[in-house]
Amino acid sequence: MENIKTLQALKESGYQSKSIKDELRDNLIHKIKNKETTFTGVHGYENTVIPELERAILSRHNINLLGLRGQAKTRLARLMLNLLDEYIPVVEGSEINDDPLNPISRYAIELIKEKGNNTPITWLHRSARFAEKLATPDVTVADIIGDVDPIKAANLKLSYADDRVIHYGMIPRANRCIFVINELPDLQARIQVALFNILQEGDIQIRGFKVRLPLDIQFLFTANPEDYTNRGSIVTPLKDRIGSQILTHYPQDIETARTITAQEANLVESQKNNVYVPELAKDLLEQIVFEARNSEYIDAKSGVSARLSITAFENLLSTAERRALLANDEHTMLRLTDFLGVIPSITGKVELVYEGEQEGAAVVAYSLIGAAVKTLFESMFPPIEKLKKQNEETPYDDIVSWFFNQTEGFELLDDLRNKEYQNILDAVSPLNDLLAKYTPNLKPEDTYFMKEFVLWALAENKQLSKKRFSKGLQFKDPYGSFISGI
Repeated sequence: MENIKTLQALKESGYQSKSIKDELRDNLIHKIKNKETTFTGVHGYENTVIPELERAILSRHNINLLGLRGQAKTRLARLMLNLLDEYIPVVEGSEINDDPLNPISRYAIELIKEKGNNTPITWLHRSARFAEKLATPDVTVADIIGDVDPIKAANLKLSYADDRVIHYGMIPRANRCIFVINELPDLQARIQVALFNILQEGDIQIRGFKVRLPLDIQFLFTANPEDYTNRGSIVTPLKDRIGSQILTHYPQDIETARTITAQEANLVESQKNNVYVPELAKDLLEQIVFEARNSEYIDAKSGVSARLSITAFENLLSTAERRALLANDEHTMLRLTDFLGVIPSITGKVELVYEGEQEGAAVVAYSLIGAAVKTLFESMFPPIEKLKKQNEETPYDDIVSWFFNQTEGFELLDDLRNKEYQNILDAVSPLNDLLAKYTPNLKPEDTYFMKEFVLWALAENKQLSKKRFSKGLQFKDPYGSFISGI
């Protein structure tokens, strides 16, 4: 089809004009019939968001994706490009992608009238049929609809009464395209009003010109529900003109969250090859994000983006890599102390409530790591009771007794070489018995991470004390130092 260069050849080819909404609908039907994945690379929405989005496309609706930050709203919009035809014909030179068989601009109509079947056409690839605008307070009607261009009027020697002096804005230039407005509530109300006729009647008004342009656009809006009461709102008549509003959500289980993180994390090959990451560490990273979404210190209405786990994973591997470089270790394994390196990824991506501000962002982030350790520990090992009967034995007594008998503090320094780190953990001999009993299928390469994980969990459950100092972590029996002092 791309070899067709004139209107005559296009007519002879049997090409049929089709609106973009029909185009999306027909291609979606084809994919569904062939059992093809419609939105690849989006996980956790298979039974919720994607079916609703497919129904909206089949209904030929304009769509509003409503959800908190980091819920793949923009990605879904961009993936809709895959439902477009690969190429469409356009009148050559048209500013608004005129269909040669159904022109709407004065330029295209007059060109076809002048040249007839010899009208030149070009082919527009679907990758060029996506326009996006972030709604900010400085957006004007001229930006998105258009305005009178005095330079064009002067160059063409036209009066301002001639509609050829109009400079089209982003929306008319996105004719026959997908047009996305991100953060719609941030768009000023008067700008939202300017969208009414485009969505419903298809005409636009520019500086007194009432230009009848039946624009062919698939509109897709994104919005954060908090914005309805915070920074702005979507005016009611505009909401009424949007066919489907679809609610997005965060991953609902750790496995889905892990899949997203692994897909999106931007890692260097040397990090993948030289840093061993236990499966438990991947679960722990995602659990930190789940804890953040439920934390009393973090504003739930603001949300905790999926970008947190992605950047945290990148920081986690960089922390282990840096430690290995300093110690001249070619290969290293991830340690739980390396999770302290993800704190900068947390503090910049969570919005604290008043109580959280009082605690401090770094303290809240550190507490989230501890809470995630505690949650996962409870799913793997016997529960630690807050109160126990006198002489009642627990699986952790030997470990606690080992620390009770230590005269010096047990320290895990951040920059320990691999062998030194292993020797220190091996010295806590009761850990071996605990792991042998409750994690019999543990991979040998995961042993040391699991040992440190148990120590952290005991500290979170008040069986040991854990203190952070400039060079690492110190573990102690919570009462031993006090009694020995007496």
